[in-house]
Amino acid sequence: MTQLEQVLATSNAAETFKTSVRSYCETGAADHIHVEGFAPRVKVRRLLTQVLATEPELPIERIALRARSGCSDFVGTVQVHTASETRVYEFVWDCRWRAEQEGWTDCFGFPDQIRAAREYDWRCFVRWESVRRAN
Repeated sequence: MTQLEQVLATSNAAETFKTSVRSYCETGAADHIHVEGFAPRVKVRRLLTQVLATEPELPIERIALRARSGCSDFVGTVQVHTASETRVYEFVWDCRWRAEQEGWTDCFGFPDQIRAAREYDWRCFVRWESVRRAN
């Protein structure tokens, strides 16, 4: 079972949202997941895993994502919608930061971003902060 499937199994998210997560990971598009502009599918998958892992009790129905993707980072905001509220999170996913934290360098002496992204995957969030709730 993949990490995402493990997180989905323990999540209180709506089944329609869980189905959308699986669909998005396979195809890059899904109902209940709105991505403004372009974001690489792998980075959105990491974000979805983070949302589900950090908020397992939330009955998530849909999300809306606004972010920019760099070589080593993914920065933005995500609105997490339930039937009764919307929570907004600001986030920074950064594999360079994780490589620096682990002391990993590549053959050129730079932070080994590839290793960090591969080994830590969705656990490279340097920032995950709830900034607002709305009903």
